[in-house]
Amino acid sequence: MCGLSAFVSSRPGAGPLDGTFLTAFSAALATMHHRGPDDTQVVHGEGYVFGFNRLAIIDREHSVQPLRYADRWTVVFNGEIYNYRELRAELIRAHGAVFATEGDSEVLAAAFHYWGEAALPRLRGMFAFVAYDHHTGTLHAARDAFGIKPLYLLETADGLHLASERKALDPFAPPAGAALDTESLAHYLTFQYVPDPLSLHRHIRRLPPGHRIVWTPGGGIRMHRWFKPSLRPLRMQPEAAYQAIQDALTASVRKHLHADVPVGTFLSSGVDSSAIAALASREKPDLHAFTAGFAAQGYSEIEIAQDTADQLGIRLTPTVVTDEDVLAHLPRIVQLLDDPVADPSLIPLYFLARTASRFVTVVLSGEGSDELFGGYTIYREPLSLAGVDKLPPGVKRGLRHLADVLPEGVRGRSFLERGTTPIEQRYYGNARIFTPEEKAQLMRFTAQPHTAITAQLYAETADVDDVASMQYVDLHTWLPGDILAKADRMSMAHSLELRVPFLDQQVYAAAAGLPTELKLPHGTATTKHALREAMKGIVPESVREARKLGFPTPTRLWLRGPIGDWVDHLLATSGASEYLDLEYARGLLAEHRAGGADRSRKVWTVAMFCLWHAIAVEGTISVDVPAAPTAVLPRRPLAMH
Repeated sequence: MCGLSAFVSSRPGAGPLDGTFLTAFSAALATMHHRGPDDTQVVHGEGYVFGFNRLAIIDREHSVQPLRYADRWTVVFNGEIYNYRELRAELIRAHGAVFATEGDSEVLAAAFHYWGEAALPRLRGMFAFVAYDHHTGTLHAARDAFGIKPLYLLETADGLHLASERKALDPFAPPAGAALDTESLAHYLTFQYVPDPLSLHRHIRRLPPGHRIVWTPGGGIRMHRWFKPSLRPLRMQPEAAYQAIQDALTASVRKHLHADVPVGTFLSSGVDSSAIAALASREKPDLHAFTAGFAAQGYSEIEIAQDTADQLGIRLTPTVVTDEDVLAHLPRIVQLLDDPVADPSLIPLYFLARTASRFVTVVLSGEGSDELFGGYTIYREPLSLAGVDKLPPGVKRGLRHLADVLPEGVRGRSFLERGTTPIEQRYYGNARIFTPEEKAQLMRFTAQPHTAITAQLYAETADVDDVASMQYVDLHTWLPGDILAKADRMSMAHSLELRVPFLDQQVYAAAAGLPTELKLPHGTATTKHALREAMKGIVPESVREARKLGFPTPTRLWLRGPIGDWVDHLLATSGASEYLDLEYARGLLAEHRAGGADRSRKVWTVAMFCLWHAIAVEGTISVDVPAAPTAVLPRRPLAMH
């Protein structure tokens, strides 16, 4: 787990890069020092420069990056390849490949050298990498199947820049304020995050999950999709499905435990993290688990997590987050994100990672389970609305008219509205913050509707049921845009590698064909039924059937206390009023604080954008960034064969 940066000039034969540019490149790399504090290296030559901040996990004494392979490639790679030892043996057997290290970075370079893009589906892991072909002047880059690791792109008249975080590209792009992308902002107000491939900076984009690029000077970027997750329900025997899930997850956890540094696990009250902890403890009896909670009643999973840890016989270290902690660290949290993510659960995740990093260098976590196995309660909605959905069109039109004339709050109105609204109009993804009507009141600009993001996804799932469509939308939007983005940034903020065993090729294969009745059985409120059944005898029964909480965050309470005062002041003084009607937002906050309707998610979403704007555009809120050593210039990459 590391931070990479690269630049290749669009002017062949331009000679060595200017010293001023190299100094700026080194300074930009230092902004990502938290991603890899163990070693910082920069290498450069005619028309190219590569930088790397390393968090040493595998083959710690060697596997230095940037690395040179076959006297042809320079490679920088962020992530882990869990099957690298099997791939290494195959490369030696099939191609006579020679290796100078025992790490996965060199295996990835060799795989790409011998197999090209055909290597990508064979990589079992998480990755974002850049490979420069010195023979042809061609640059290749790729991102893993689900978007676990990030990669940002900036193409200018001078060449192509790439980095693990956007802040390392900002010095080479127009100022953020002048380049603020209002289309991205509009989508953020809907989804609570900026969906791939967008960013709030219109010149900087993210490489989408499962994509690769080829870039040549004068030829620009050619993007190709190498993987697209798909959920196609099949007929299958329940017991066989449960066994396949158990086998795949067991093997995945075993792979994810491999490291030359201490490995721990996150543990909440749900079946996802408990399954990871239970399986990991079988391989590693001294497993150390970590959990977090708040002092506010009803907003802590520490007691349940402790009971689970006790039953599994593993050590648990809890973290309690205070309101003072939130106010003190919130600017730094937003600065780390590059683009705002208004999911308040990233706050306990930040403090959880901070605690864990004092004991271990790697943690396992349960991200991806809900999207693959049907873990969100909202996925049950199509089942509850099935009776209305099957009615003739004329009857549904009549029911919709009835819903429109019923007063707000009347029992049954919401059911009729939802039941007579097509799924593609009803379901935006796991988060739905502002409706189009509310955005029209809030925004001082016009923008595309949210369907610019979701319409194609629904078109691709026209032949599956609504539950699978909802999962598919979340796999391509919510998972990389919110869940994995916050996991990467909050863990790497503390130089902690977070691994996600559920997002493994074999686990995905076991989940992809599950029929809806094995995920969400009729007549119950259960979610992730197949996973829960697969974990019988592995996870404590009290947890196996527990309702998902997922580090609940007291945002509603915060906004009615001192944090609410701070938010009100932020809204009142923010320069973001150029884009948003912040008096409208303050009105929502006042209504919330007076004890009216719960407006916490809407207010929090606006407030996090205003905080981002104050940091990234106005410069009115400063963030103390830990000092980083200056990168070494120049240094030859490790020579390899």
